[in-house]
Amino acid sequence: MITRRDWLKLTAGGALGAAFPGIMRAAEAVAPYYRDYEKPLFDLPGTIKEPVIVEAIELLRRGGAHFVRTRTKNGAVGLIQTKQIAHFIPIFEHLVAPRFIGRDAREIESLIDVVHASDYKDVGLPFWVCVAYCEQSILDALGKTVGQPVGALLGGVLRSSVPVYLSGSGRELSAEEEVDVYLRGVAATGAQAVKFKIGGRMSRNLDAYPGRTETLVMLAREKLGSEIVLSADANGSYDPRKAIEVGQLLQDLNFSFFEEPCPFEALGETQAVTKALTMPVAGGEQDSSLWRFQWMIANEVVNIVQPDINYHGGLIRTLRVARMAEKAGLTIVPHNTQTGAASVNILQFASCTRNIGPHMEYPWRAPQREASWYTPNFLIKDGAIPVPTGPGMGLQIDPAYVAQLELVANIT
Repeated sequence: MITRRDWLKLTAGGALGAAFPGIMRAAEAVAPYYRDYEKPLFDLPGTIKEPVIVEAIELLRRGGAHFVRTRTKNGAVGLIQTKQIAHFIPIFEHLVAPRFIGRDAREIESLIDVVHASDYKDVGLPFWVCVAYCEQSILDALGKTVGQPVGALLGGVLRSSVPVYLSGSGRELSAEEEVDVYLRGVAATGAQAVKFKIGGRMSRNLDAYPGRTETLVMLAREKLGSEIVLSADANGSYDPRKAIEVGQLLQDLNFSFFEEPCPFEALGETQAVTKALTMPVAGGEQDSSLWRFQWMIANEVVNIVQPDINYHGGLIRTLRVARMAEKAGLTIVPHNTQTGAASVNILQFASCTRNIGPHMEYPWRAPQREASWYTPNFLIKDGAIPVPTGPGMGLQIDPAYVAQLELVANIT
């Protein structure tokens, strides 16, 4: 038995490494990713010469839509639409937004770490969603301060158009009806890639109905043809044995990747599937921990990392995951359930990130409609969406629409 005195001796100098070589090898494998993502991503004070002090952050609402607006002392205003924040308003109002007030927005990268350190016991998806929307509204204000799009601030614009894969598939329709939805989608948008939901969603190997998955994936390949890139999302439906069985079918049908085959918390199960298949395995949409992504990458749990920009805490933290993935030779394809004005974040992210996949996720279930209260509208044409080039996040929101927003919270 190792006593406290023995342990102190072991931890002195190199004794620990000699006694526990396996532990030290694991630590060394992870360490490069840890050190890398802690390095600053960019130098905003070098780009924006004068301080941009955050004066107020407001939460606004119209109907079921919520918005976050940042006001700065130099007069710049950032305004972005949110999605999930309605459930987390107390966290936003009392824990997150106050941390940015009175601070220099140019230090947004370090400010996010300050917020984390201040409230680390409260972190998780609800917390990071609130951070993400504060961050994006602040970045919008910063971009407007210097007349540059956010992609230019976050490393430089690499692409002006983003190819997308159609997603949003459900499990309510029959296999035949679901394939028909995306036959129409490909025809309407010119998209060259589609993702289908398979299995039964965290269902312990149960399908939506018996045989649906097999029918769906085979019919999708038959109807959509060999030129369309297909992928599948199981939403944690399977144990490793069943996931490998389904994955082998997907491989035979030349699917491009297999998303979340096992429950997202079961990293060892997903790792087993990744090692057994030759096709890429993707995951990470539920994860909001940089340390967890670090471990997943270092231990080859997935081949494609998929943080959600909002669930994970914003563009900056997602860019940190991208850098970790790039160092390991992996691609990043963020999870995205948003369309319209709220989807501008994935376009700005894709515009400036080197190691994105060939297609970004974009939901499609029916013909797209143009909105009248903001421009540009993000309509898929020839399989891609242009990245907005205006300052900040790139949206122009009708002042008359903004005037009708109801104030929910004002943090000063």
